Amino acid sequence: MPRPRAAAALLMAALLTTLASACADGSDPANGNGRSGRPAVSVVGSDLLGGAPVHVAQEHGLWSAEGIDVTVTTQPTGRDALNAVLGGQAQLGVVGDLPAVTAALGGRDLRIVADLSRFSDWRLLTRTDRAVTGFASLKGRKVGVPQGTNVEYALSRMLASAQLTAADVTVVNLAPNQVTSALARGDIDAGVTFPSFYEAARTALGERYAELPFTGYTARTLLVAGPRTSDEATAAVLRTVLRAQREIGADPARARQAVVAQSKGALQTAYVEAYQTRYTYGATLSPELLTQLEEEAAWAKAAQGLPGAADRAALQRYLHPEPLTSVDRAAVTVR
Repeated sequence: MPRPRAAAALLMAALLTTLASACADGSDPANGNGRSGRPAVSVVGSDLLGGAPVHVAQEHGLWSAEGIDVTVTTQPTGRDALNAVLGGQAQLGVVGDLPAVTAALGGRDLRIVADLSRFSDWRLLTRTDRAVTGFASLKGRKVGVPQGTNVEYALSRMLASAQLTAADVTVVNLAPNQVTSALARGDIDAGVTFPSFYEAARTALGERYAELPFTGYTARTLLVAGPRTSDEATAAVLRTVLRAQREIGADPARARQAVVAQSKGALQTAYVEAYQTRYTYGATLSPELLTQLEEEAAWAKAAQGLPGAADRAALQRYLHPEPLTSVDRAAVTVR
């Protein structure tokens, strides 16, 4: 066989092999279809409790009713989940309000399509031997926090409640799972991290464990979409999320089991049972959300020197109400 024909034959064989493999698992990457031939949608999350409806939908197989195949993955923080959306690795992301705000200030191409849940039961973790008896006691202390996440903003609100700022403390940037070990070693005097690590800190510190409760900040878990995500796919995801929210309300115990199963060992049953009831679920776009985004944007510009406009009108341009309006018109009250 002449060499050009041999090369062509090899190329054809490779193409046939690829097509055969695609047919074998039912996928069609060129058309964005999943294993069943339905449209494939990728969702990335972080806080499993804040995004519980997404994980309940995944565990209970609710996506197929909307004619979509959804792949749900998780990242350690909302900042990481947002980066996956901005980088094109996922079409939709379940992220905290602060990462979304910083992306907006940076002029990133992002659409906020729903406010999925709200949580305000925060803790400042510390040690009995550090005598941190109030937030004013933090002045001059080392405080660990995962910067760039909602947790950093929670710390800023704790400090503000005592007329302090980040300049009054030494902020130590730690991963969420590093705060406990840093406290145990005595590297920091106090720390703020995700609620899923509260019990780990209590266990590690034993009798030295101390905490200060704080309810002065309501963290919001948002559903955001990348620039190439269609409104049809987003609306299908939202319809399924609303169905999952109804399941959470109808059978909370079964919903908690679904979240534990989806966490694949990252969350313990006792934690989910204690904390999932402290989240308020409901996909909305409200004036309250926009007000909070504006407040956080002003803080981010002052504290982190971020560029971009922090006024209400500029931030409202990042809200994309069309998918939620098509699913539940009454849920969209921001104008």
